[in-house]
Amino acid sequence: MSDSEPTGESPAAEPASAPEGAEDLVSYPVRPALEAVLMVADQPLDHVMLASAVGHPPADVEVALVELARSYDDEDRGFELRQVAGGWRFYTRAEYAGAVERFVLEGQQARLTQAALETMAVVAYRQPVSRARVSAIRGVNVDGVMRTLVTRGLVAEAGADVETGAILYATTPYFLERMGLSSLDELPDLAPFLPEMDDMDDPESLGREVPRSEAVAEQPEGTEHEDPRGEQA
Repeated sequence: MSDSEPTGESPAAEPASAPEGAEDLVSYPVRPALEAVLMVADQPLDHVMLASAVGHPPADVEVALVELARSYDDEDRGFELRQVAGGWRFYTRAEYAGAVERFVLEGQQARLTQAALETMAVVAYRQPVSRARVSAIRGVNVDGVMRTLVTRGLVAEAGADVETGAILYATTPYFLERMGLSSLDELPDLAPFLPEMDDMDDPESLGREVPRSEAVAEQPEGTEHEDPRGEQA
């Protein structure tokens, strides 16, 4: 029989190759993995996105989410897993809201971090000033720290910029009380060491805040995460 004659046997099919990158996917235990991801989520996550993170089929993840929520209810945990806005997220259980409120209010007496003190100093010397300009001076995104200062009553909204419409911030009478000052005129003469606005690129002239891609993001007050500059927020 010549090499060119058919043998009657079908050639062996080559095994299908796995999708590129599939070997890198890790399937974690579904319930602990879901808890880990949901713990750091700042918005509701749907079961499809969660399935991609934990490496399980979306249908299995959806079942696991329902079981987790039910188990938290049965065990009377201090938190609950809710399905809201098309996704899932952890929330403090309503009956323990008083304990959370007490913790938050007592936390207002905690010392300010270096990041908060620096942000407050910029506001004090350049007020009224917008968050974008404070971010430009400090070289970091100050949204979280500014919210903390507002919550503590040290800084408050002081109108809007007539050209850009950006919200302006200024120190409050409580700030003077905490600093032991009768007026802003008693502040130490540090203003010359801060850059003048005319010498800087104004992010508001471009109609935007300083994006996180251009500024190191600071964590809200009270966290222990350290940013790349080495300061804690």
